[in-house]
Amino acid sequence: MNIQETIRNQVTANSVVLYMKGTPQSPQCGFSSATVQILRACGVQDFSAVDVLADPEIRDGIKTYANWPTIPQLYIGGEFVGGADIVREMYQQGELQKLITSVVD
Repeated sequence: MNIQETIRNQVTANSVVLYMKGTPQSPQCGFSSATVQILRACGVQDFSAVDVLADPEIRDGIKTYANWPTIPQLYIGGEFVGGADIVREMYQQGELQKLITSVVD
């Protein structure tokens, strides 16, 4: 299985997937930390987190998969949502909560 298939499997097998630097318990960058905090503020406690620092192949592959150059990257219901700034904006507008509710509930 190539890295793109691995990523596709991760994204489609889990309702919420966050590709981040570090782990939810120990984020290694402010943007990853902020995204975890937003997910928790939306009531999402259980989500799949993939530490891109632990796997250089995933780190490079995820940027190609979504055609998005930065980490973190959030996927909900198999679809790319965006990076930290987009997630924050969606949260502030109430859109992220609606999206999560439609997929997780």
